[in-house]
Amino acid sequence: MTDRRLWSYREIAAHIGVQTDTVRSYRKHGLMPAPDLTEDGRPYWFADTIRLWVAARPGNRARRGDRGN
Repeated sequence: MTDRRLWSYREIAAHIGVQTDTVRSYRKHGLMPAPDLTEDGRPYWFADTIRLWVAARPGNRARRGDRGN
């Protein structure tokens, strides 16, 4: 099943266990995928986009048993 929920910086930060500003920094430095949607100047990503990015990130600690977020 496809997870098309839109996540903001806040949801992404909670999913990967960092502060919101860290996610903003990742984007600023080109370390994460382009937003799937931008609304009123705010970027949003599909949950699946972020899960795929997390799985492919260098240094991913191979967290088996997804948190289910």
